[in-house]
Amino acid sequence: MVDIIVAIITGGLMLVGVIITNASSNKKIENSLTTSQAVTDYKIEELTREVHEHNNFAKRMPVVEEKIKVINNRLDDLERHEEQQRE
Repeated sequence: MVDIIVAIITGGLMLVGVIITNASSNKKIENSLTTSQAVTDYKIEELTREVHEHNNFAKRMPVVEEKIKVINNRLDDLERHEEQQRE
């Protein structure tokens, strides 16, 4: 009978130890996941910001290209005018 009581007490203490160990491991895993999620969220925010900057740049480029065409045409006109005055 004493052996059975000792076995029950030992089993109960082992069960408590396993429960405590699992709870501790779960807390560590949760903390790790929270940290990983925070890093992932930050990276997504940064990528989103970079995409917005790129899109803004892409919207402005046709305007810049058009202005460059106008400037090149003006330069061509000035060069032609200068050549005509030399002749």
